[in-house]
Amino acid sequence: MDIEERINSEIKIAMLAKNAKKLDSLRAIKSVILILKSSTEGLTEDSITKALQKEVKKRKESADIYKSQNRSDLEDIELFQASVIEEYLPKQLNDEQIKKELEKIIASVGATNASHMGKVMGAASKVFAGRADNKIVSSIVKQILG
Repeated sequence: MDIEERINSEIKIAMLAKNAKKLDSLRAIKSVILILKSSTEGLTEDSITKALQKEVKKRKESADIYKSQNRSDLEDIELFQASVIEEYLPKQLNDEQIKKELEKIIASVGATNASHMGKVMGAASKVFAGRADNKIVSSIVKQILG
C-alpha cells in the first residue's frame, strides 16, 4: 500500500471515529501529497519524505512561537500534528547512532578540524536524508571536530 492509499484509509478511520485532531493532521498530509502529484518534482518516496519533514519543522517552529506567547492551547495542536506527521516518516536515528555514522563520514572525508565542517555536512546530509535532523547532526559534528 502506497502512502496515498494509506492516508486515505487513515482519513476514513479518523472520520468514523470522529477524531477531528487526527483528521486535520491527515488532511494536511493529503494536501502535501496532492501538491507533490501536480509538481514537477513528482510523487516519489524522497519527495514525500522531504515535504513531510518540512511540515513537521513548520509545526514545531509554530509550537515554539506559541509557547513563547503563552498559548499552550495552540502549541499543543501544533505538536500533536507534528507527531502524527512523523508517523509517516522514516524512523529517526538517535544521537548515538548519528555519532557512530558521523565518525565514519569524518574519517572518509579526512576532516580534522572545524574548518572541514562543510565537507562533513555535505556527505552527512546524503547519508542521513530523512533519518536525522540537520541541526542535531551539525551540533554533533561540532562536538567531534571541536
